[in-house]
Amino acid sequence: MRPSYILISGLFAASTCPALAQVGQLQNLDALERRLVIALGADIGEPGGPIAPIDRRMKLSACPGAVAIEPPVAGAAVLRCAEIGWRIRVPVAAGGAVQQAAAHIAAPVRTVRAEPVIRRGDPVEIRATQAGFSISNQVIAEQDGAPGDRIRVRSDPKSRPITVEVVDSGVVRVPGI
Repeated sequence: MRPSYILISGLFAASTCPALAQVGQLQNLDALERRLVIALGADIGEPGGPIAPIDRRMKLSACPGAVAIEPPVAGAAVLRCAEIGWRIRVPVAAGGAVQQAAAHIAAPVRTVRAEPVIRRGDPVEIRATQAGFSISNQVIAEQDGAPGDRIRVRSDPKSRPITVEVVDSGVVRVPGI
């Protein structure tokens, strides 16, 4: 009889505690680390690769879309889930091919802040485009934003916000897609 008691109490705990109910919905850090190593072109500890493995103590919510891997800047690569809003910086060893290629491309320096083209509460069109198709929808901006800025938007007041990049007046896009 004792095993059924444990099962029932475990089900009760999972139904009353959202953190326990979401145990199966964590990001696979092994797969994330493999993607990072492939994107950087160097293994852990090698020049241009991550200095150390991704810390397995992190409990990241599983990203519903693709995790964007940004090239190394200031000694770290950034892994970002725009849909949920988490991002992690992974220190990268100096001397990799990806870093050398990025060093030859000078990023423009933004010294003057551009005027926002989207204001909080504005209806905007969100676009996601990939090879062969494009999807768009109307959402409401939760923040002001100039072209290139990342802002939060919602499809309705009760939905979860997503982070998007401002393209132009009234138009945003899903970063990384």
